[in-house]
Amino acid sequence: MKLEKGVQRVPGVLSAQVNFAAARMWVEYEPDAAALTDVVRQIETLGYGVEDGNVPAGPVPFWVRYRNFLATGSSGLFLLLGFLAAWLGAPEIVPTLLYATAILSGGYPLARTAVGALRTFTFDTDFLMLVAALGAALIGEWIEGAMVIFLFSLGNSLESMTVEKTRASIRGLMEMAPQTATLIKDGGDVEIPVEQIRPGDEVRVKPGGKVPVDGVVLTGTSSVEEAAITGEPLPVEKDEGDSVYAGTLNGDGSLVVRSLRPFEETTLSKIVHLVEEAQAQKAPSQRFTERFGRIYTPSVIAAALVTGIAWPLMFNLPFAEWFHRALTFLVVACPCALVISTPVAVAAAIGRAARQGVLSKGGAAMEALGSVRCIAFDKTGTLTAGKPAITGLMTAAGVTEGELLSAAAAVEVHSQHPIARAVLNAAEQRGIGVKPSESFASIPGRGAEGLVNGRTVFAGNRAYLEGQGIALDSLGPQVAAWLSQGKTPVWVGRDGQLMGALAVEDTIREVSRDALERLRRMGVEQFVMLTGDDERAARAVAKELGITEIRANLLPEEKVEAVRELLKRYGRVAMVGDGVNDAPALALATVGVAMGAAGSDVSLETADVALMGDDLHHLAFAVGLSRKMLAVIRQNLAFSFFVVAVLVGSILFNRIGLAVGVLGHEGSALLVILNGMRLLKEKAAA
Repeated sequence: MKLEKGVQRVPGVLSAQVNFAAARMWVEYEPDAAALTDVVRQIETLGYGVEDGNVPAGPVPFWVRYRNFLATGSSGLFLLLGFLAAWLGAPEIVPTLLYATAILSGGYPLARTAVGALRTFTFDTDFLMLVAALGAALIGEWIEGAMVIFLFSLGNSLESMTVEKTRASIRGLMEMAPQTATLIKDGGDVEIPVEQIRPGDEVRVKPGGKVPVDGVVLTGTSSVEEAAITGEPLPVEKDEGDSVYAGTLNGDGSLVVRSLRPFEETTLSKIVHLVEEAQAQKAPSQRFTERFGRIYTPSVIAAALVTGIAWPLMFNLPFAEWFHRALTFLVVACPCALVISTPVAVAAAIGRAARQGVLSKGGAAMEALGSVRCIAFDKTGTLTAGKPAITGLMTAAGVTEGELLSAAAAVEVHSQHPIARAVLNAAEQRGIGVKPSESFASIPGRGAEGLVNGRTVFAGNRAYLEGQGIALDSLGPQVAAWLSQGKTPVWVGRDGQLMGALAVEDTIREVSRDALERLRRMGVEQFVMLTGDDERAARAVAKELGITEIRANLLPEEKVEAVRELLKRYGRVAMVGDGVNDAPALALATVGVAMGAAGSDVSLETADVALMGDDLHHLAFAVGLSRKMLAVIRQNLAFSFFVVAVLVGSILFNRIGLAVGVLGHEGSALLVILNGMRLLKEKAAA
């Protein structure tokens, strides 16, 4: 808050946003009215160091890296020497000077940031602690003042070290990418920085090396560990035509890969960018604690002034005693643990999720995911493998199977739907050449049409073909048998006449049943299937998975209405789909979850949560992690309030001194940080 308010005071600066978890600041300014040097100067004036986040950091000097610990160490050393001098009976001036030196050496960093706080009219903890230490010295309690500075400096150093681990876990994502790539140029191999790779370049990935680009395999066969991107623990076999991602680890084979995008646009780069953005987005509980702190902290200062100055003057009480109590109250009532408890837990959860192949758009999405009561699933590609195959053909009178497949494939060749791929594969397996149709048109949730050899061909579901005036009754009984077996029919018609139907079958993912069972055990009350497929095919899949509520034959807009109805019934609903056809439903749900988002720009942009792989176990992991995060936040908040209540109560009965108050204050802040960081170690679903 102090940094944002301070930088926004620079003339020409339009906005400033600090990402606490990533230690970054985004500043928007008018180049004609302000310069980057003005922003840097203001940040340094506020008491902070700064470096350009877009420039790789060089080696950090020892004294800069460990300056907090150096200040703490020097303060502790002089405090110890003061103890020894007093114990050995030295003249009073000697321990006093040593205690004063302890205050100065440990308090200098606090003074820098405290002065910055005053410039922005923000009374932060550094300012309050400095006031407490100087106040103690003012009434002759030099040892108390020195202990305040030492303990607070020690707490700050330990907190910085622990929070830095959270930041390092995010930086570690980016470090997964190699620094160089082997470019194939003029028949030879050239080692160049990975930033210089351009789309279309061909690179060689040696056995055991890291893939430097997002691309497609041109030659070679190997297994690639994609855990860095998708969270999948087992290597994936890669062959000609398969996609690979920057930052993944190649196995024993050698691959030649054609780059598809610049390094800064790779999936790994987007993951890091999205994680940093997510950590900058404040969760509802964090916004609450910050609002609470803005009211609470000035109230504490006012109460301390009344207790330490007005109270003894009004009732003729011992000034030194009550002033000491006021200083102790100022320290223990400061809401540090309260305010820091949420952002650390959220940052740790987002970082841990990213390492498991789960991307969250922010703390709000993580909180919402942990509280959903109902999850709606698309069927194809979500609960099922999304790789359907043609397992049956049925033709109308006068139509051959070759004609049926040829006409359907001519239309579907333009489509990206999984069923289209199944039709094309079936045509290829039968040796049927495919001539793309003309005037192609796709109707989402219904089917597609195109002009084939001058005749209009329609391919889609029953409602679509009946809407074109095509009678389907002649094949009704046979298709009904398919439906009872869980197969989906694709009807094909031409110029108002039925050509036949194709039976499409999609296998249920092996992990779907186990993942849903885990979600049930976590307390998710209801699962709903929302699909554009035929109801009987949907019921066959739902029966195997134990899903009791099915909405079938839905258009994209009808899925939106279904989600709206579920929201009214359950309050919080997650929608899981492919992030493209289901985008409207994903946007309306409390939390939109996109499956298999690796390499998909659309999925990464539309969903609140993106599962980079196709394993629904990752959804169970994300829900479990978010629920654990909510539990940790509640624990931290309850503990913070409890510690403040105990310490303030002890002050009222004059049971604790200033040093003990600082110890309780810093100890509680450190404990809530450590509790939040436990989320970094949360185990993934097996």
